[in-house]
Amino acid sequence: MKKNKVWYVTKKLLIFLVSLLLLSVITFYISRLAPGDPLVSYYGDRVEKMSTQERAWAEEKLGLHDPITVQYIRWLGNALHGDFGISYKYKTDVLEVITGRIGNTLILGGVGFVLIFVLALLLGVWCAWYEDRLPDQIICRIGTVSSCIPEFWMSLLFILIFSVQLRLLPSSGAYTIGKSDDILNRIQHLILPITIVVLGHLWYYAYMVRNKLLEEVRSDYVLLAKSKGLDKRKILFCHCLRNILPSYLSIMAISVPHVLGGTYIIETVFSYPGIGTLSYESARYKDYNLLMVLCILSGAIVILCNMVAQAINEHIDPRIRANEMTEESEVVKR
Repeated sequence: MKKNKVWYVTKKLLIFLVSLLLLSVITFYISRLAPGDPLVSYYGDRVEKMSTQERAWAEEKLGLHDPITVQYIRWLGNALHGDFGISYKYKTDVLEVITGRIGNTLILGGVGFVLIFVLALLLGVWCAWYEDRLPDQIICRIGTVSSCIPEFWMSLLFILIFSVQLRLLPSSGAYTIGKSDDILNRIQHLILPITIVVLGHLWYYAYMVRNKLLEEVRSDYVLLAKSKGLDKRKILFCHCLRNILPSYLSIMAISVPHVLGGTYIIETVFSYPGIGTLSYESARYKDYNLLMVLCILSGAIVILCNMVAQAINEHIDPRIRANEMTEESEVVKR
């Protein structure tokens, strides 16, 4: 049993490392083969006035004169030693650039993630309780409409209403210049982005909760409980809700990349200084070193969340793990 657990962890770790390696290869080659001039990111408008010799010197300085394969091997060797290079745009170590921005994304994405799944659970339970009645019908229609609106369009609409017309909330940034230590000011800047993050994903997961609860409500054990005279509220909260919570945790783990992608888009629209805005800038300005680290960081989060979701599913349903072990043993015999 102990050997199986060690092999399981080792296999997952190998899959994780190989996935990151493949991601780094794909990102490296695609970014360098895409049209654009990375020298513009580093030297700005001076590139247009450079002679052929100056341009060759600049490319050699940045390590862009070698073939792509040689560049990748050199980058990978440096990365394994903790050296990810400098950002072309910010002229500093890429890890320092990311460290200065990642806190903002963790606040926006973290608070949004918690709100999404707390509100989705409450909204799903509410709709299941009032199944096919007026509250359920109204919420279903509003939720369906809101979930179909693209996040970037909803962001622009909210900026127009609450920032331009009503002038109630700021439209961009993480804080007003000179007020970085003002918590209230930071909260004001977070209201619109977090609202869009929540509205963009809320109904999708609330609808999942609603449907899973209704499936449980129609189960045989619920009919038996009703026949014994148990209260509807007690059946829904003490039995049905309890039974769907493990699968809900699995959905939460799988959804992290979904919410993260939406957060990146919203950061870009609101000019919010986080990882999403940084990713957009690094791709736009061909800031290769920064783009590599951001893609690998985002990819690592996605892969880890999928592995966590799989582990939760295997814990919920041991048959998944048993089937996996059977397939592995058959492969070994062959």
